[in-house]
Amino acid sequence: MKISYNWLQQYLSFDLTPQELSVYLTDCGLEVENIETFESIKGGLRGLVVGEVITCEPHQDSDHLHLTTVDIGEENLLNIVCGAPNVAKGQKVVVATIGTTLYSDDGSFTIKKSKIRGAVSEGMICAEDEIGVGSSHEGILVLPNETKVGTSAADYFKVETDTIFEIGLTPNRSDATSHYGVARDIYAVLKTNDIKCSTLHLPTVSEFSPYSKTRAIEIKVENRDACPRYIGLTVENLKIQESPLWLQNRLKSIGIRPINNIVDITQFVMFETGQPLHAFDLDKIAGNKVIIKNLPSGTPFVTLDGNEIKLDKEDLMICNADEAMCIAGVYGGLHFGVTEQTTSIFLESAYFNPVSIRKSAKRHQLKTDAAFRFERGADPEMALYAIKRAAILMKEYGGAVKTSDIIDFYPKQLRHAQINLRYEFVYQVIGKVIDKEIISSILLSLGMEVQAKGDDLLIVTVPFYKTDVTRPIDLVEEILRIYGYNNVEIPEQLTYPIRLATVSNIGKIKEKIALLLANSGFFEMMNNSLTKSAYSDKFEQIDKEQEVALLNPLSNDLKVLRQDMMFSGLESVIRNINNKNTNLRLFEFGNSYRRVVENKKLPVTEQYLEKEFLTLFVTGKSHEGLWNEEPKELDFFYLKNIVLNILKKVNCPVEKLMTTTEKSERFTDNLTYLVDEKQLVTLGRINTEILHYFDIKKSVYYAEIDVQLLYEESLKNNVKYAAISPYPSVKRDLALVVASEVSYEQLEKIVYNYGSKLVKNVTLFDVYEGEKIEKGKKSYALNIILQRSDKTLTENEIQRVMQKIVTGIEKEVGGVLRK
Repeated sequence: MKISYNWLQQYLSFDLTPQELSVYLTDCGLEVENIETFESIKGGLRGLVVGEVITCEPHQDSDHLHLTTVDIGEENLLNIVCGAPNVAKGQKVVVATIGTTLYSDDGSFTIKKSKIRGAVSEGMICAEDEIGVGSSHEGILVLPNETKVGTSAADYFKVETDTIFEIGLTPNRSDATSHYGVARDIYAVLKTNDIKCSTLHLPTVSEFSPYSKTRAIEIKVENRDACPRYIGLTVENLKIQESPLWLQNRLKSIGIRPINNIVDITQFVMFETGQPLHAFDLDKIAGNKVIIKNLPSGTPFVTLDGNEIKLDKEDLMICNADEAMCIAGVYGGLHFGVTEQTTSIFLESAYFNPVSIRKSAKRHQLKTDAAFRFERGADPEMALYAIKRAAILMKEYGGAVKTSDIIDFYPKQLRHAQINLRYEFVYQVIGKVIDKEIISSILLSLGMEVQAKGDDLLIVTVPFYKTDVTRPIDLVEEILRIYGYNNVEIPEQLTYPIRLATVSNIGKIKEKIALLLANSGFFEMMNNSLTKSAYSDKFEQIDKEQEVALLNPLSNDLKVLRQDMMFSGLESVIRNINNKNTNLRLFEFGNSYRRVVENKKLPVTEQYLEKEFLTLFVTGKSHEGLWNEEPKELDFFYLKNIVLNILKKVNCPVEKLMTTTEKSERFTDNLTYLVDEKQLVTLGRINTEILHYFDIKKSVYYAEIDVQLLYEESLKNNVKYAAISPYPSVKRDLALVVASEVSYEQLEKIVYNYGSKLVKNVTLFDVYEGEKIEKGKKSYALNIILQRSDKTLTENEIQRVMQKIVTGIEKEVGGVLRK
């Protein structure tokens, strides 16, 4: 949101520079993200001065150029060659001196000393369009004779220079959506810090006086929950024209394009007070009735920009006797706004339910300044002031001579929240004892009513514009941001509370895994649980019927809760690849969401399934740029090794897990580990169709681990201490020929089962299929480590164990020793 430094000074005078003010704004929670300079005329007319044409003679070598000498109030006259047909001796003109930069829609150029047809030219006599004060280029701009020579053009044309703050406004700060709201915070900060400033004030509206003989408008509110307060009046005998220069500059400074005096006044009052207003052409209000109601779903409505939308039954509409004129608090209709032919208006100032406005704005994807304020919570008490303020300005700048009496529909007045605040609670939260007078002063300067009750209690009445202040802790936040976080000293002693509650074991396991992955070169990522519904339209593995959709989504990209963490992770992968970070090892702990049954009679917990997963993504190479080591491609086996390390780290009995390589729509090659037919881990190379959807042109390997199931399995395997054997281990190799469909995993399990407790480790160091063995067969070469903890193994023991293993392989899978 943009805030003007000059505009703020209308409500509060102070001597701070814009840079100093930006620090105080940021400290009190209105973070200044950018500071820029605004000039009502681009370039500020720097280098332009008023001059007098002393002589003017035709150029001998041209039929349209003139040789002039111009007095700009300096010691020497300037020789200027001018091609304007209306230049003449004795004129007061605007002169661009050497070095001046002039701006246009096509760019800019700098005035230099030059020769034109052999004559020296030391400047330029300007037309109005060349300096940005008009659009005519028929000749040079001639000023009144009484204009003083040497006057800067900036002073003559009253160029306004302003400093604009770009404030990152958080959604809870409905009180700061206006210049007056921001000024209120500045006032509180300056007063608390004993910095000289004036009293905070709004322009008076006491001069507002209605005219009795105006057209009567009947107001009827049918949906009082969505519209608790509705104020209106009519303004007649208007003249639609350009706004005065000061008003145009105010709007331009914050990026708003001036339209006409009436529309600009409603905009100005909104940015001044935070209260949106809407002006309807009075002659277009059929039946002289304004009805606030809901219309049936599917009702067509043409918005101000000419687009037709279909209304929802929950959209609150401003209607006349025949049809809808406006989506309340969001967007006007095409035929009911102010035009050049408008002579009378009906002016609206209302308080609408924030939820209703937000839903309509999001439903129809309409982002307006009015909706921005209404959906955060406008101030129902400001609505009356704002409409009076606008009516007064319209009388002054719109030629209005008739303003009706105000019609104020407010049947059930809203009640202010009251909060009990104890000083001891303030001290405890802030960590510092603050003077009670300072606490009361801060709350009062923010517009709150404060009543002391006893020595330790304040009863605080919260104004409506403070929609985020509902609890004592909210009041403490208000006090602290005005008092200043930097004014709370760092304590000399560090106190540490004794933790009575133990950290959950599943939390410990996640921490173990995260440290293991970080030490293995992985980076943790956190993706949004909200994602696109387009994924379920494109990919069959996401069940459309099980989607958990938001009732009021922020956008189409954040419309549903994710069913599958793969897709949000791939968004991060392509973002990194596009930023030239192509070698990736990423992991995430996160949840997936499904609707398992649609039955509103059941508890919510039984309708939906929320499940936590650990996901891993690897792509690219292990490293780049090492002089002493060749980079390796990160592949399926690398990821499998990482997964096995995770399982071993949390004491999950890997040897007891079942595996399957059943095909999946998500993968081209995949492996799944099962526990009692439940999927514990699945990993593989992501399907190229999915990768192409994300415009990823390289292989990406993905693993997904069920965190809760992993935790449960880790509890089943109690770790017992055993001393390291002092006796030597023995290595033996086996070269086996088995059927092609036999997997290494099968052989590994056979070795452990038949080798008893003497087998300590099994590794695969070669796989061969080719001419030297029978077709349909393959050769595995295994390395087996044997060891006893009580004595050295004898050769006879080794032979017996190895023979049992060979016999087991022959019995289980028909394998034989390779000759």
